Amino acid sequence: MNALNSALYLATILIWGSTWLAITYQLGEVDPLVSVIYRMALASGLLFIWCWLRDIPLRISTRDHRFMAAQGCFLFGLNYWTIYWSEVYLPSGLVAVIFSLLVFFNIINGRIFLNHPVTLSTVVGGLIGLTGICMLFYPEFALLSHSESNSNPNGALIGFGLAFVAVIFASLGNIVATRNGNTGISVWAINAWSIFYGTAILALIALVTGAEFSYGSTLEYSLSLIYLSVFGTILAFGAYLKLLINIGPSRAGYTSLIIPFVAIILSTLFEDYQWTLLAAGGFMLVALGNYIVLKRR
Repeated sequence: MNALNSALYLATILIWGSTWLAITYQLGEVDPLVSVIYRMALASGLLFIWCWLRDIPLRISTRDHRFMAAQGCFLFGLNYWTIYWSEVYLPSGLVAVIFSLLVFFNIINGRIFLNHPVTLSTVVGGLIGLTGICMLFYPEFALLSHSESNSNPNGALIGFGLAFVAVIFASLGNIVATRNGNTGISVWAINAWSIFYGTAILALIALVTGAEFSYGSTLEYSLSLIYLSVFGTILAFGAYLKLLINIGPSRAGYTSLIIPFVAIILSTLFEDYQWTLLAAGGFMLVALGNYIVLKRR
């Protein structure tokens, strides 16, 4: 890889690997749903300004608007809401590892919606990855379930369920994004509209559920919000999409192998994530499962 692609690769890994920890600074004082709305509204606004400054066309057909809304709903709306919610119950690094199942769900949904083939190595890699997730998840579930100070003994199970649902939402969003990316519309315009629709859908949910639109009083909340909007949503997506163009999806997909390593190292340093031998073995199996799938593809 040349210097530019190496820089894009490194930026994608470090930014997305660190966003899992940054999300934890958005939790506690503000409803997770509202925090996601703030993040996406800021990102969408900045993207529309960027398109305007660069004369990137924003006019699209009614049919394309519907698909942008679908992408926004799954990829930038429901996906991030359930991720934030899952981190209320689980360490950020553990959620990042669970989210690496996205590789397998993309293949399954690619088969269902895009008629992409599924190979034997994909099935084997998926089974290895799922086994690793179970090994990694069990110590955390046992720890939270037997903690006398834990007011919700089912918290680990709830967190896992939310993270698992987030993966499904993200995969469906990726399928729609594949369709949108093949229209010839600028990626910046696609993301601007998609994030806008995702924000609008979440705002509607917030109004229906009666969520309180408060704002975090700490400096960490504001700084993490800016970081997640500008770096985690705009720049990381831009870097990764550029990487897809330059080196292809197969090689770019290997970022999903390294991102959980970054996330769980940060979780160990800043959230005091407690390692066990079983968890370490599970983490390595997840990485191996991803490698087997990506190696073949």
